[in-house]
Amino acid sequence: MANLLDRLIGVISPDQGLRRHRSRELLKRAYEGASARDGWRPKRAGASANADHAADARTLRVRSRSLEQNVPYIAQGIRAHSANIVGTGIIPRWKDSKEHAAAWQEWAPFADADGGLDVYGLMLLAHQTAQRDGEVLVRIRNRRPSDGLPVPIQFQLLEIDWLDDSRMGRIDGYNVIEGIAYNAIGKVAGYYVFDQHPGEPIIFGGRRATSKLVPAASIIHYFAPSRPGQGRGFPRVAPIIARTRDLMLYEDAEQHRKNLETRLAVIGSGDVDGMADGESETVKESRSMGELPSGGMMQVPSGTNLTVVQPNAAPGYVEYLKMQLHLIAAGAGWTYEMMTGDVREVSYTSARIRRLDYRREAEQEQWLHVIPKLIAPMVRAFSNACELAGRVKKADYNLRYATPKWEYTNPKDDVASDLDEIAGGLSSFSEKLRGRGYEPDEVFEELAGDIEKLRKLGILDVIVMMRKGKQFGDSAE
Repeated sequence: MANLLDRLIGVISPDQGLRRHRSRELLKRAYEGASARDGWRPKRAGASANADHAADARTLRVRSRSLEQNVPYIAQGIRAHSANIVGTGIIPRWKDSKEHAAAWQEWAPFADADGGLDVYGLMLLAHQTAQRDGEVLVRIRNRRPSDGLPVPIQFQLLEIDWLDDSRMGRIDGYNVIEGIAYNAIGKVAGYYVFDQHPGEPIIFGGRRATSKLVPAASIIHYFAPSRPGQGRGFPRVAPIIARTRDLMLYEDAEQHRKNLETRLAVIGSGDVDGMADGESETVKESRSMGELPSGGMMQVPSGTNLTVVQPNAAPGYVEYLKMQLHLIAAGAGWTYEMMTGDVREVSYTSARIRRLDYRREAEQEQWLHVIPKLIAPMVRAFSNACELAGRVKKADYNLRYATPKWEYTNPKDDVASDLDEIAGGLSSFSEKLRGRGYEPDEVFEELAGDIEKLRKLGILDVIVMMRKGKQFGDSAE
């Protein structure tokens, strides 16, 4: 709206008045979400991902751990997601080197520097830890030949607490941000790692934990970045911590109210002087006439009026709880069913649609985060150790990775669909086998061996005839 000055300028110079009007219109916001009238002031506007991490990550990590320890559906969501992403292990498959594959198979049970897990158990624990804490460190431990390992290398999982995030600024010639040292071109040069967990109840060696620089080549820092330039990770449940805590408080309040609903209370009013001397004095002081005996009869003083108090049940608890759980599952990137185990209202169609969406997200995480940032560095370090130990002539990085297979929602229809795609030239046997978690070459070799063995035993034709008979039966149905 034009003010007095605009109108005066418009009278003297209409062209100048129109330009002022256009300029004022351009200042108006095109997006209602950018309006300042609603009072919304985001925290630390314009801060970098590292600044946000330095301010909030420690608190988020502590709260995320607490949720996993105390909230059943959060713990189940983390377990179920890791079961889909890592499962029983993401297996490296060398294309041209059987020596690498044999060495991996022999070495896998001894991969853990702490001696508790095999290499696939390390993968699972690393992924679960990164979900909960936002990030995890895997320290590469090169061993001596005298240690007697099939390949002289092991991996040690370290919680991110081992990283000394108090190290900030210019240290040892590096730019250090939250314990990570960067060189002049911004590449990670090393990590300031404590010599023991700073949260240990016992101080070993009689001194507090101190940190020293460990070269980046000896550390695998696994996390899933969500912003450019992000050097540290946030817990997966960070967006839902506040909502989950509010729901926990609501559940506690509802549980307390349910306890009150099951109790029958009686308020007595009137004169209690008719009771025995000791009893009347006690009632006057405590204002309590005692407990209600189950199934019994009792006498009260004459003139006492009794009022029964029985709380009414409040409806809508289950509906509200389920709605909040759906929002929590969506915020964490899980499905409601895998987080709660509740499949009562799931149809085949809805389960298939949600499963397909979740599968796309899971495969994205596998191939863009887990494999390149966790599994591949472990495999490269293993391959290098094989070469140095003389197990292979040369380190081989030419390999594929077999991820856990996805179970079919409807096996009969899904298998028939896969076969139709192969028959129509839209896919290959190898692609479908890899999608199910199998290595095609191994399957083909095994099939060839089975067929040759059945032919020698003279029962291959019988199996083919039985199969044809079953197909005829299916057609008749």
